[in-house]
Amino acid sequence: MLEVTIGNRKIGPAHRPFIIAEMSGNHNQSLDRALAIVDAAADAGADAIKLQTYTPDTMTIEGVHTIEDPNSLWKNRELYDLYREAYTPWEWHQALFNRARERGILAFSSPFDETAVDFLESLQVPAYKIASFENTDLPLLKKVAATGKPVIISTGVATVAEIDEAVRTLQANGCTDIILLKCTSTYPSSPENTNLRTIPHLAQLFNLPVGLSDHTMGVGASVAAVALGACVIEKHFTLRRADGGVDSAFSLEPQELQSLVVESERAFLALGTIQYGVQKAEKNSRLYKRSIYVAKDVQAGEPFTKENIRIIRPNEGLEPKYLEQVLNKTAKTFIKAGTPLTWELL
Repeated sequence: MLEVTIGNRKIGPAHRPFIIAEMSGNHNQSLDRALAIVDAAADAGADAIKLQTYTPDTMTIEGVHTIEDPNSLWKNRELYDLYREAYTPWEWHQALFNRARERGILAFSSPFDETAVDFLESLQVPAYKIASFENTDLPLLKKVAATGKPVIISTGVATVAEIDEAVRTLQANGCTDIILLKCTSTYPSSPENTNLRTIPHLAQLFNLPVGLSDHTMGVGASVAAVALGACVIEKHFTLRRADGGVDSAFSLEPQELQSLVVESERAFLALGTIQYGVQKAEKNSRLYKRSIYVAKDVQAGEPFTKENIRIIRPNEGLEPKYLEQVLNKTAKTFIKAGTPLTWELL
């Protein structure tokens, strides 16, 4: 069965979901807040905290683009200015990774250019995440693959051919451990455009572990994804949406992240195996199926009728399927009301 190991955590269909809390720009340019986000993610039971490693200058050029999409959270924002607000200072990374290590969770990042990969290698990250908008940046993929580290790659805004090219590029350049994430690159995403049924198809198509990078509100889509085979869930995370921040509107708060951890594991455990019949755990419950009981005192030689016998709980008499055979048969002896009917009494 396919699985990938990041740190000491095995990830795959046979293991509970791997939950990634994405900090993104929700630190609001405060290192203290960023450290508190790491603590809150650990307290909620997340497996990992993920950063984004870029600067405004590694992402774009000042003045080159203003967001005009009327449905965007960032409408009318100049792209360079948005990244200047959202980026995580590189000098914070070591402190954040150290805090994650102290709290017993993994920490890694999404690099957005080759200099970020060199920097993250100096910090000995255990894995890399490729964001959807970078999944066609083949030079970046080659650079990441050459590290030999596991790679988690989002598949948003990519065709099947582009996903295939990304996977082949990673594999050809030294990456043997790849996890694909179904992703809808809208912020927030709606349930209607999430298309979770893609998850098992993606797994079958590429023979790789698959998860979900979830930009919907709440945890419902993520839990449903686990039921469809997702073994990784990535959600944006903040301390309080009310505090604002570039990604706060579609980020989970600590209590919600804790709920995601609990409910996604419940969904995974509930999948189980194909099972019919009576399980060992149900054995005692079989007593509470229905059976035929004497409902009124019956004299010896008196026939059984629908007035003096009934189908009730518990299951200590004849099975209900024998009712027609029992009716109009006569009692062998006096039978007190409340007695389970057996063949010996006929």
